[in-house]
Amino acid sequence: MAVLEKGSKKLLNAWAFYDWANSVYTLTIASSIFPIFYSALFISEIKTVQAFGFEFKSTALITFVTAFTFLVVAITSPILSGIADYVGNKKNFLKFFCYVGSAGCIGLYWFDITPERIHLSLLFYFMGLIGYWGSLVFYNSYLPDIAFPEQQDQVSAKGFSLGYLGSVLLLILNLCMVMFPQYFGFDISISQTIIENGTEAEIASALKAAKDGASFEAMKISFITVGVWWALFSQYSFYYLPKGVSSGHKVTKAIIFNGLKELQQVWKQLQLNLRLKRYLYAFFVFSMAVQTIMLVAVYFGEEEISWGGASEKTMGLIVSILVIQLVAILGAFLTSKASYKFGNIKTLIVVNGIWMALCFYAYFMHTPMQFYIAASIVGLVMGGVQSLARSTYSKFLPETEDTTSYFSFYDVAEKIGIVIGMVIFAFIDQITGSMRNGILFLFVFFLAGIVLLLRVPKNEIN
Repeated sequence: MAVLEKGSKKLLNAWAFYDWANSVYTLTIASSIFPIFYSALFISEIKTVQAFGFEFKSTALITFVTAFTFLVVAITSPILSGIADYVGNKKNFLKFFCYVGSAGCIGLYWFDITPERIHLSLLFYFMGLIGYWGSLVFYNSYLPDIAFPEQQDQVSAKGFSLGYLGSVLLLILNLCMVMFPQYFGFDISISQTIIENGTEAEIASALKAAKDGASFEAMKISFITVGVWWALFSQYSFYYLPKGVSSGHKVTKAIIFNGLKELQQVWKQLQLNLRLKRYLYAFFVFSMAVQTIMLVAVYFGEEEISWGGASEKTMGLIVSILVIQLVAILGAFLTSKASYKFGNIKTLIVVNGIWMALCFYAYFMHTPMQFYIAASIVGLVMGGVQSLARSTYSKFLPETEDTTSYFSFYDVAEKIGIVIGMVIFAFIDQITGSMRNGILFLFVFFLAGIVLLLRVPKNEIN
C-alpha cells in the first residue's frame, strides 16, 4: 500500500473516521444504555453490592472504578505516548487500546453483580473505559502528523461530526431494540397456563415481565454491537494511518520516564507565566466538577427521578441524552459567540455561574420534566465549556514549538481533576446514601472556579 501524503483528503478522512468508530462507546456505554442496565441489576430498594472485601452503594462503586480508570490513564498516557513517539509505532498503541476497549464492551454482555462475577464484570467495564480514553491519546497525537496547521481545525470538526452522527445512529438502533424487543427477534411470550387460567391483571403483569426481560437482554446485545462497531469501523483508519517513523531504538528506562520529565518541565515553565498558571488552577477546579456531573448524570437520573415505570425510565433517560447531544451543538455555537464579544474569561465565569445554579436545581428536582429541563441546560453549557476551556488555554500559551507537552500537561490535569471529583462524589454518595448531596457539594467547586477565574490577569504577566 502506498503511503498517503500529509494533508491528502483520503488520509484526513481516514483519521476523522476513527471518531465514527469509537464515539459509540461514550453515548451507548458511558452515557445511556449501560447506566440503565447497571441499575436494573439491583432489584431491592437498597442498592448495595459486595466487592473488594467491602459493601458499596451501587452508584458509589461504579464511580470509584471510573475514578481509578482515569487515574491509570493520567499516569500511563504520558509514559506510553513518549514511548510511541520514540520508537515510532503509535498505530500499534492505538490498535491495542481500541481492541482492549472493544473487548471490554463485548464482555459487558456477561456483566453481573453476584460475588462470583462482580470483579470480572468490573474488569470488563475498566477495559472499555481505559480502551476509549487510552486510544484518544494516540488518536489526537496523529493530528499534526496527518494535517497541516490550516487543515487541523476543519478535520478535527469533521471527526466530531462523524462521531456524533455514528453514535446517534447506533443509539437509535439500540433504543429501538430495548423499547421494541419483539421486532428484533427477542421472545416476549408467556406460558399457555397463564393465558388460560390467569386473570386479566395476571396476564398483563406476565406480559410486562416478559417484555422487561427481553428489553434487558436487548441491552446486553447492545454492548456487543458497540464493541463490534468500534473494532470493525476502525479498520478503515488503521489501513491508511501511517505507523510512524521507526527509529530502531530500544526502549530504555530513560525513555519510559521521558514523558513525565516533559510534564515536569512544563510545570517549571508555568511558574514563570502568572496568567497561564492561574488559569490552569481555575480550569483544574471547575473542570473536575463539570466532568463529574457529565459522568454521573444518567446514574443520578435513574436513581433520583420518579419515572413511573421501567420502560418510561429507559425512554426518558435516553431521550435526555439525545437532548443533551443536540443542545450541546447550539451551546458550543453560543459560547463561541459570547467569548468573541465579551472575552473568554468573562464567558467562562458566566458559564460556571450557570453550573452552580444547576447544582442547586438538581438537588430539588424529582419529576421527569424537571430532569428534561436540567438536561437541556446541561447540554447548553456542556457544549461550550469544554471547547472554550481548551481554546483559552491555547491562547494563553507562551510562544513555543513544544505545544504537545503543554497540551499533555493539560490533559493529565483534566484526568486527575476527574479522579478527585469522582472520588469526592462517590464518598459523599456512599456515606450519605444520596447522590443529591454529592451534586449539591459540587457547587463549591464551581464557586471556587469563579473566584480563581477572577484572579486571572487580563494581560500576560511573567
